[in-house]
Amino acid sequence: MRKIFTLCLLLSFVITANAQSTEDYVAEHSAFAQSLMRDHKIPASLILAVAIHESASGSSRIAQHLNNHFGVKGPNNSAEIRSSYRDYFSADESYSHFVEIMETRAPFNNLFSKYNQYDYKGWARGIQRAGYAHSRSWASQVIALIKKFELYQYDERPDGYEEPAYTTNTYRRKDSMRRRANFYTVKAGDNLSVIAKKKGTTVKAIMQKNGMKKANLKSGQKIKF
Repeated sequence: MRKIFTLCLLLSFVITANAQSTEDYVAEHSAFAQSLMRDHKIPASLILAVAIHESASGSSRIAQHLNNHFGVKGPNNSAEIRSSYRDYFSADESYSHFVEIMETRAPFNNLFSKYNQYDYKGWARGIQRAGYAHSRSWASQVIALIKKFELYQYDERPDGYEEPAYTTNTYRRKDSMRRRANFYTVKAGDNLSVIAKKKGTTVKAIMQKNGMKKANLKSGQKIKF
């Protein structure tokens, strides 16, 4: 029982220490994130959460040795670690470069016309769709950090502001509908000419997409178009 109790206390201490570390990180960088928000109209909460996520609240090796808080790749001059991530003179420079990437690189720069400085959910999902990270759960993780540490309080939202409603699976459903719409199930009496006419394509295009050498079809066969 003593061992279990000691282990529980240790785990509790580790969790508390990590939470405190993140809170300290936010306290250190929130003012600069807000200044970037005011100048560039991107949520301070989003900036902070991405930095927390990518740098483990400033404790990652690239944050410690390269001042890289956003996982940006590039050359560096570090003699302390070997890394494919670029280095910065300071954490503030890393923060500024992240916003610069959002402003100057397509398709990230299209997000400014879609979302305002209060819509951290829209920004997180937009950045993920634009290819910032490979993980499908990246946006959800960033949003969860904003909620956990109440980072939205730094977005200077006007009184009475209501968050836009987003459906988590909206984009996934649209993608699956597109995939289903690209297949046709052959029916009795069908031939490639009939199908091509129905779907607004050509016999040659259908045969190429399906790797067909002959135009023979079977009822129930699924073909791409």
